[in-house]
Amino acid sequence: MLQHAFVAASTDTTFALGDPVGYRALVGPARPAVYEVETGRSLTYAELDDLIARIAAVLLLKVAVPEPHPRIAYLGRNSIVQVATCLACQRAGYVFVPLNWRLGPVEIGQIVEDCRPSLIVHAAEFAGTIGEIADPLPPLLPVDGEDGLLALIAENPRAEPEAPVADGPCIMLYTSGTTGAPKGVVVTRRNAFAAALNFALVGEVTAHSVALLDLPLFHTIGLVAIARTTLMMGGRLVISDRFLPERTLATLGDPSLCVSHYFAVPQMAAALRASPNWNAAALKALQAIFIGGAPLSPALIETFLEDGIPLVNGYGMSEAGTAIHMPLDREMVATFPGSVGFPAPMLAIRLVGEDGRDVADGEVGEIWLSGPSVTPGYWNKPEETARAFVDGWYRSGDLGRRGPGGVIYVPDRLKDMYISGGENVFPAEVEAVIGAHPKVLDVAVVGAPDPKWGECGIAFVVAAVADATDEEILLHCAERLAAYKRPARVVFLEAIPRTASGKAQKHILRTHHLPS
Repeated sequence: MLQHAFVAASTDTTFALGDPVGYRALVGPARPAVYEVETGRSLTYAELDDLIARIAAVLLLKVAVPEPHPRIAYLGRNSIVQVATCLACQRAGYVFVPLNWRLGPVEIGQIVEDCRPSLIVHAAEFAGTIGEIADPLPPLLPVDGEDGLLALIAENPRAEPEAPVADGPCIMLYTSGTTGAPKGVVVTRRNAFAAALNFALVGEVTAHSVALLDLPLFHTIGLVAIARTTLMMGGRLVISDRFLPERTLATLGDPSLCVSHYFAVPQMAAALRASPNWNAAALKALQAIFIGGAPLSPALIETFLEDGIPLVNGYGMSEAGTAIHMPLDREMVATFPGSVGFPAPMLAIRLVGEDGRDVADGEVGEIWLSGPSVTPGYWNKPEETARAFVDGWYRSGDLGRRGPGGVIYVPDRLKDMYISGGENVFPAEVEAVIGAHPKVLDVAVVGAPDPKWGECGIAFVVAAVADATDEEILLHCAERLAAYKRPARVVFLEAIPRTASGKAQKHILRTHHLPS
């Protein structure tokens, strides 16, 4: 099992990578570190460092197990306490496992059974969910504002940080589950450090940056790219417990905060732009809106550029963090709409064909990754770990194409591509065309068996207006797509099932919504 490999992990302590806040508390103790939108609570780096140390002391007191790298599960919305708990786990030598609060009790129970945490920290809001998980449960530690965990902090002294083990696990992220049961992605200290550094470089995050976090902390975008990077670089992290378009716009436009960095999935960006309170002039401090998690349509990019705000596209995953990213350059964003950009500085990327050889520029191949941010594998899944790696390269399962100047496009997932009449069809390309129709709010395309063509496309559409028809959407496609790419049918739904990171859950569409 994978965890056994970490027992003899490197004892290299040359990195100060285990403790991004500790360094900032030393060199800039009075600098503002975190601000919580809902409560108005604000902490300096010295205060955040003290909070982390005291949470680490509580964890060390409550969790005394002989096994290496005990897991601490956390079920709760974004908060200062959750960010501090993650860093406290790292300081104490534990593994932080953020649980997806959007899942039901059965799904959360499956994750708990898989990772077997020594402790579950949970917000009062989710006590009912915890109560429905089948026994036996690990010990529980309730968290509710200043109660629960924070109350225990006052009773315990600071804990001295452990000597960091660079290749020991510190985070476990359960994948979104677009294809079924989620897997636990192991993130080591070295992985987390390199992933944060990659985003700091491509996103131009500095000590003067202010980042708004309202994406959930149970994904790498929120926990690593936004939270860890901002704190590692000495910036200010503004934490909101959830995405609400009007509240997000108010926070982005708050002159007392001057938010410079904001990360969203395409559906969030579209919701902000569609708000009646949208005011681009109020967002003058914003360097860019960073986009990831799902394909970004050129039409949406153009809409934001017209308002003077670039949507900076990127590509990443739990297994590697930020992998490919556009620079903060409006002209380049306009020149290469739809591209996810260039490889991150600390990652090597290959585009590999079915024969195992690198494809030529302009051709489509699977994205393979290698570098210090790449996970060593999946928790308790040695066979899946072995399948994911070839000669030290991680196989992403995503398809990429290198365009002019070295920019990379991600046409689709390898498993989502289907073959119609002998031609490869990438659903993301079809989705971009349909998504540009003014009567379409959301769309996902999947391949389905077809007796004549082998496979054909089915477009699942959420209509923006009540009078939308399948005929006008199919005509829209006929005017813009080759015949083999056009969907055979349109199925209207009230909502596309998506993960928290914005990915369409196409296995659900195939299983439950394909017409007979």
